[in-house]
Amino acid sequence: MRRGILTAAATQVENRRKVVFGTVSPLALAVSLAASTFMAAGSAQAQDDSVVLDTITVTAQFRAQNLQETPLAITAVNADTMEARSQTSIDQVAAQAPSVSLAPRGAAYGPSMAISIRGVGQSDFNPAYEPGVGLYVDDVYYPTLTGSILDLLDLDRVEILRGPQGTLAGRNSIGGAVKLYSKEPVGDNTGYVSATYGSRDRIDLRGSADFAITESLFARLSGVSKRQDGYVDRIDYGCAFPDSGIPRNMSANTDCVMAKEGQINYDAVRGILRWDNGGPVNVTIIGDYSDDNRYNNASVLLYGGEGYPTPANAAKVDPYGSGLTLADFVPEYGSYYNYASYRNEAVEGLPGRVTDGRSFFRGWGVSGKIDWDINDTMNLVSITAYRSYDSGFSNDNDMSPLSQQLGDGTLDFWSFSQELRLNGTAFDEAVDWTLGGFYMDQRSTYASYQDLRFSLPPFQQDDPVDADSKAVFAHVNWFVTDRLSLVGGLRYTDESKDYHYVRQGPDGGVAPPQVAPLDGLVGHYSGDHVDYRAAVQYQWADNIMTYVQTATGFKGGGVNPRPYFYTQVQPFGQEKLSSYEVGAKTEWLDNRLRLNLAGFYSDYTDIQLTANSCPQYGPGPCALPINGGSADVWGVELEGNFEPVDGLLIDASAGWLDFSYRNINPAAAGIDLTDVTPFTPEWKWSLGAQYTAYLNDDVSLTPRFDMSYQDEVYSTGSNSDVSRIRAYTLANARVTLRDDANGWEAALQVTNLFDKYYITSIYDSYGRSGVAYGSPGHPREWALTVKKSF
Repeated sequence: MRRGILTAAATQVENRRKVVFGTVSPLALAVSLAASTFMAAGSAQAQDDSVVLDTITVTAQFRAQNLQETPLAITAVNADTMEARSQTSIDQVAAQAPSVSLAPRGAAYGPSMAISIRGVGQSDFNPAYEPGVGLYVDDVYYPTLTGSILDLLDLDRVEILRGPQGTLAGRNSIGGAVKLYSKEPVGDNTGYVSATYGSRDRIDLRGSADFAITESLFARLSGVSKRQDGYVDRIDYGCAFPDSGIPRNMSANTDCVMAKEGQINYDAVRGILRWDNGGPVNVTIIGDYSDDNRYNNASVLLYGGEGYPTPANAAKVDPYGSGLTLADFVPEYGSYYNYASYRNEAVEGLPGRVTDGRSFFRGWGVSGKIDWDINDTMNLVSITAYRSYDSGFSNDNDMSPLSQQLGDGTLDFWSFSQELRLNGTAFDEAVDWTLGGFYMDQRSTYASYQDLRFSLPPFQQDDPVDADSKAVFAHVNWFVTDRLSLVGGLRYTDESKDYHYVRQGPDGGVAPPQVAPLDGLVGHYSGDHVDYRAAVQYQWADNIMTYVQTATGFKGGGVNPRPYFYTQVQPFGQEKLSSYEVGAKTEWLDNRLRLNLAGFYSDYTDIQLTANSCPQYGPGPCALPINGGSADVWGVELEGNFEPVDGLLIDASAGWLDFSYRNINPAAAGIDLTDVTPFTPEWKWSLGAQYTAYLNDDVSLTPRFDMSYQDEVYSTGSNSDVSRIRAYTLANARVTLRDDANGWEAALQVTNLFDKYYITSIYDSYGRSGVAYGSPGHPREWALTVKKSF
């Protein structure tokens, strides 16, 4: 039996009934300690199984391993912890992960989010770009940011791997990887149903059932349905200001609110079949479907240029002759409303256009995993997957009733992937090894209507992109002694892309002369890369492990997916990163205190950024990806868990990151590379606590408090004041009453407890069109959840 399998089996015995918790302020800690003293007299029992912290099992190195024995910087969160933190969406998990940013994007980017780890990632939804952080669900790679805002439906755990995972996670995991793992069916006829009601008519329904079909065939079905009204009012300006010269869209006897952005209207289902007759082969088949159909993500106009519209285009942009500028539509900072009309009026020579201001995503996938123990020393794993989605959204980027810039479009995508891993042991279990291969074929088609009256006449585009990727990899862990291990990995990747540009006029005919030369052009990219990893790991004692490692990663290149002129059909190359890391994983005080520390330096080269100005390729608008330069990235990360007394659990995390450019590509026109890449905070921390007191043998009461802080970040590489997102601190609170004997649970939660106004991302087009708008986070909300387990 392989050493990794033995480790995994041993960790399962140590599972506890409690949760490892997240973040506390000094005030919350004092309250929790007071609660423990007050409730001790009524506690029916001291929990013997809370003497040590839970063992956390991860699979980052292709095998089940104890987190404390894995030489990687990993944030691992189980399902109970996510529930205790009131987390239901993947972007919320980042609050407790140092150096990690998961930020939902505004209307211009549709149902997607920006993902960044240690200053490396991607914020543009366009599937022609590579993510920069690998996103995996049940070991299946998700290659686009669209559809990445995943619900935490019936998960076993989430693993966030920080730093380049070029040899382990593979494709485009240059910054790290985020891995979600579903609960596997075991056929024990268990399950749960839960219902939530909260602010703005929030209604969540969740459920899961695990059952046996035969003695060797098990199934697990889970589903979620979420509804909630939005929190940003889209106001009809002409209705609210009838004397403005802007015509009204709503009648006078209304509240002038056309829509509420930030709405939730989401449904998802997952089914898992697992066949295991106790023999050497077991098979798992997973199918899932999700439907997200709602008004756009919440957005507010943050900056509006005084000189927009310009005198030259005023007749097209302001056909009402109101004389208003974009600055007149900027609300006071801290507001939850905008004046977007999602309408461009018809003027002489230009057609009108009206869109609905909505976003949708319909996605499904199926995967099959075969796990075959060939003999006592070798195991073969095959993962085959097909995924598909269609998505659409519209964007009124001037966030006003003016007819400046309006767009709407659809994005269709499918991918097929195959991964094989042959795992084995050798030399009397002194060596664990893995050999593998990966293949992916994908196609995306982005079709849109663009009316950019500040610079171009309206046109349509329909751009399919075909891409494929192939890789082979190897990983070795040599247990030189009982304490010393050497780790090595190697991966070779070859990939290619073909871009087909289609341009038409607004009526489907011949495109305007400015963009017509793009019609029929084809751009091609191909490239390959070798990544490596080497680590030395030493177990000083049962509770202290240290490691030193170097690892690399890369993000694939391509061709400009958004050329406005044929001269902008330009290639951009791979970006690359080499990282050097030292770390320590320790446990103290009879395993009541766990402290993990990592320090790193990254040599980040050929960084992919988007230039908003590229006069060398013609006048007018520009969104040209370029390799902007190289940077040095230094950082320190700390994660800790502490159980000072039985039932009281505290955890904390902190990350410091210093990002500085050391050279800049002279071709980086329009980018002021003086600070950091997008979504890279210098400081990030979380702190929180939870105390579980038993009122009798079965009934417990658990108050919990969490705080998290994110330093200021920039949403674009320009690092301008317009793209700066202010620092913010958020707090959440929850109290849970649980009856273990009868399987009942009720929880009251308040998120954003102090009602902090904060921005999650910014769309910055100020330099070319006078507009920048942001996506405000959710205001203070409460919710009551009732759950029945069976």
